[in-house]
Parts: sequence; C-alpha cells; structure tokens
Amino acid sequence: MINEDEIKIGQSSDAVNLEEDISIHIFAASAAMVGVCLTVIGIFQIGKLKNIGSISDNLLAVDALAFLSSCILSYIALRTRTKKRRYRIERIADLIFIGGLCLMAIVCFLVAYELL
Repeated sequence: MINEDEIKIGQSSDAVNLEEDISIHIFAASAAMVGVCLTVIGIFQIGKLKNIGSISDNLLAVDALAFLSSCILSYIALRTRTKKRRYRIERIADLIFIGGLCLMAIVCFLVAYELL
C-alpha cells in the first residue's frame, strides 16, 4: 500500500519540477528571441527594407530589451531558493515574455502592411 505522505511529497516535488521547467523554457526561448530581434534589425539595415526600418527598428529594439529582461528574470528565478519569491519572479518574467511576443506580432503586422 502507498502511504499518503509519500503521495504528498511526490506531488510537491512534481510541482517544483514543473515550475523549474517553466523557468528553463522562458530562459531558453527569451534568449533565442533576443537573437531573432537583433537579426531582423540587421536585415532591415542591410536589405531593401530601409523604408520599413525606422519604426520597426525601434519597436524591435524595445522588444529585444523585453526579451532580455525576461531572460534575466527567469535566470534569477532559477537561482532563487524560496518558493514564493521564485514564483513571483517567474510570473513577472512570463508576463514580460508574453508582452514581447505581442509586440513582435505588432511589428510583423507593420512589416506585412508596408510590403503590401
């Protein structure tokens, strides 16, 4: 028979592992998105899209900073020992990451509108 204490311990460790997995995913994805933003800024400067670049460059620079701050916050969440603090920092990183994705969608819309 399984003891009830063993189930509670197993569930709490799974919840902690899930929270750490979320931080790891935010960390990896936001670091990659910083690279994407900087690459697109470079393509705007080099390519034939210079007329689109002025507003989009500025928005993508802000977007890169949002992803960078999300990356730093998720790293801090991974290194934090207390559960409550880790959860709070992770949620802030998550919200900033979602905001960065929304801003990137707006930039994509602006680029598509200018190309048409």
